[in-house]
Amino acid sequence: MPQFVIEREMPGAGSLGTDDLKGASQTSCSVLRDLGPDIQWVHSYVTDDKIYCIYRAPDAALIRQHAEQAGFPANSVAQVRTVIDPTTAE
Repeated sequence: MPQFVIEREMPGAGSLGTDDLKGASQTSCSVLRDLGPDIQWVHSYVTDDKIYCIYRAPDAALIRQHAEQAGFPANSVAQVRTVIDPTTAE
């Protein structure tokens, strides 16, 4: 299944507490359950003012539907074409 990187502009995201992040995660998971098995949240990276999420879904439209229903921004949704790491250099 295609994998996507979602950029969410959320000023102050890096200052969110454990309870805030837990609540956001619970909201996301609830919407994912409602949308069914075609979309999966892999993990997210929280920075000072943005959250970058990795999702698997058949297309970007389902990613945007999740964001809308969950009340999260999805400022950029980009499909991952390939993954490289240090072993790529070998």
